[in-house]
Amino acid sequence: MSRLIVQKSGPLRGRVQVPGDKSIGHRAILFGSLARGRCHVRGLSHGEDNLSTVACMRAMGVNVELAGDRAIIDGVGLRGLSMPSGVLDCGNSGTTMRLLAGLLSAQRFGTRLVGDASLTRRPMGRVVGPLRARGAHIGGSDKDGRPAPTLEKCYPPLSVAPLVEGEQLTGIEYDMPVASAQVKTCLILSGLYASGPTALREPVLSRDHTERMLISLGVPLRTAGSMVYLDPEGLDGAKWDRGWDPFEWEVPGDVSSAAFPIAAALLVEGSEITIEGVGTNPTRTGLLDMLRLIGAPVEQETRDEAAGGEPRADLFVKHVRPRGGLAAGELVVRMIDEVPALCAIAAVSRGTIEIRDAEELRVKESDRIATMAGVLRAFGVSCEELADGMRIEGGAKLRGATVTSQGDHRIAMSAAVLGLAAEGTTVVEDADCIATSFPTFVPLLKGLGADVRLEES
Repeated sequence: MSRLIVQKSGPLRGRVQVPGDKSIGHRAILFGSLARGRCHVRGLSHGEDNLSTVACMRAMGVNVELAGDRAIIDGVGLRGLSMPSGVLDCGNSGTTMRLLAGLLSAQRFGTRLVGDASLTRRPMGRVVGPLRARGAHIGGSDKDGRPAPTLEKCYPPLSVAPLVEGEQLTGIEYDMPVASAQVKTCLILSGLYASGPTALREPVLSRDHTERMLISLGVPLRTAGSMVYLDPEGLDGAKWDRGWDPFEWEVPGDVSSAAFPIAAALLVEGSEITIEGVGTNPTRTGLLDMLRLIGAPVEQETRDEAAGGEPRADLFVKHVRPRGGLAAGELVVRMIDEVPALCAIAAVSRGTIEIRDAEELRVKESDRIATMAGVLRAFGVSCEELADGMRIEGGAKLRGATVTSQGDHRIAMSAAVLGLAAEGTTVVEDADCIATSFPTFVPLLKGLGADVRLEES
């Protein structure tokens, strides 16, 4: 197990690139695996989460060759997957498990999806319920490893029994109780194989990478606001042959990873940095919009589009102390993974920053509300934990602290950037988890001039 040692930093300067967008990377690997031929993907993250998806697809007979940030994927088509010889290990990746649950529910072979200790604590009833409603044979476990008695107590591992001869998933109309791109994508993937349409409605629009990418591949899918409609037989009288041709895609930089150098630049006086080629899909730019609202705008210079019509831009960040403000509603949905970074930024604000409607953070890799509140207090920041978020008082003099990540990569990175602005030494225990999404985090900060190192504990 490793830990981060962080000292107060002087101004951060330079141009950097963050890893490829993890969410888009998962989907590029999956859609490449289901294509009718060889696909080329550039800009993939080296993070362990995307590698979990690669490993699962290889286990089902897909040839995936990796070289640096590039992948060559020999797609097998929608009906070409093979039964794995053992369980499918999703590691720490909830995205891998939830997306594969939808894909595997339509197959003629059975599978079992497992994960690490952190993933095994994450709820899966939200995908199991609607998949069962459309005819899937899928079940989870309770926290003691026994068959889950209810959807509310449904966790990994997930067991998926095969559809037998004559069975097929059915169409479904589903009002999602919580906006979730993972649940939405799970149901869209299962809907590719269904006998009727899939109609989904979210309370607010979650990230729409799946919709953009599948539409670009010719899949008969339509969107209207927070509604998605997929008819596997085709739209407007045009039949669909249930498949797509090979593609060449480039994955943009991950805005969720970019949040941490952005936070570092805002925390450290005199900083001025550029982050190149970051994805700026509007469903993912809630943090950038929030920063503009609180007087810390991030300038953008638009670049050409990336995979599946995804927008991207270079981001320019200068140190400034933001004012207070409120993040709630659809704004929080569009920045749910970036909330820990916003918490770090709030520590140096000129006022109070309040975060609401973020209950989803309770069931991430850790309870991010409780864990992040503890981290902030360790640095001397006054904050109040709320049921659905927190209230953070800015302006305190930050002091170095020793904190643990609780195995959560975003908590670890948030603590590290706080350490860059704190007097004394900061130690972040259990830092191995950073590799799940941002394996180049430490060298990137060092390249900007930060005093940070990784050592074995």
